[in-house]
Amino acid sequence: MTIKILTDSACDLTEEHYNEFDIEMVPLTVNLDEIEYEDGKTIEPKTVYDSMREGKTPKTSQVSPQTFKRVFTSYAEINQPLVYIAFSSQLSGTFQTAKMVEKEVKEKYPDAPIHVLDTKCASLGHGLVVLHAAKQAKKGASLQEIMDDIKFHAEHMEHIFTVDDLEYLYRGGRVSKTAAFVGSLLKIKPLLHVEDGKLIPLEKIRGSKKVLGRMLDLMGERSADLTNQVIGISHGDDRERAEQLASMLQEKFNVREENIVIEMVGAAIGAHAGPGTIALFFSNKPDK
Repeated sequence: MTIKILTDSACDLTEEHYNEFDIEMVPLTVNLDEIEYEDGKTIEPKTVYDSMREGKTPKTSQVSPQTFKRVFTSYAEINQPLVYIAFSSQLSGTFQTAKMVEKEVKEKYPDAPIHVLDTKCASLGHGLVVLHAAKQAKKGASLQEIMDDIKFHAEHMEHIFTVDDLEYLYRGGRVSKTAAFVGSLLKIKPLLHVEDGKLIPLEKIRGSKKVLGRMLDLMGERSADLTNQVIGISHGDDRERAEQLASMLQEKFNVREENIVIEMVGAAIGAHAGPGTIALFFSNKPDK
């Protein structure tokens, strides 16, 4: 029986990806103007970015236990193997909720082939792990092969990103008010990465023009074989800069255009990172 892949909206993949690779998605929640929306389903990322530009502060919450209960039970009832590939447990309570519901469902269906894995990845870093697994599942790979594939790609996924305005990180509690104020005055752009599932500051770059070049320098230092892997670029409503980074990437590392996936950062993650975010995702180790 084919293995079913389940993920959440924090992977920032599109409906086209879900349909092409038969991936099921459960949404995080975005609260804007006191209305709750389903990320990836009932709200467009651009709506969130435009609201942030107007000074609003959207709130987000994890996937609900009820949603997991419904999905897990539906697969347990037919004994369909299901692998849920989760957003980093260090950035959301979604993984922990899924584990709690998995345990609850298995009390009624003890042999249910439901598996919940923490990627410790975010945005398209998470999304690339999901795509790898979904492609394996579509080829008929075994459960163990898919689980091993997820763990390998999640462990070796690099995230390098910058935000356009430190104010958004300040609102989300990521930097102090003083740092945000000084950064705005000096046109400082922070570079961050993800380490063990957490957001960690790397460097501060003065001037936005230097940021993309430095992102590629770090990529060169950390990467394995870039010509034979899929590379992700996500952006906070700034397609032009994302495509600029893609062009620089092709020129510097001889990466083929078809191996670059560019997507907008979704509403849930975008509500924290803000418009103008640019992120780069790649593996630091060749495929096994």
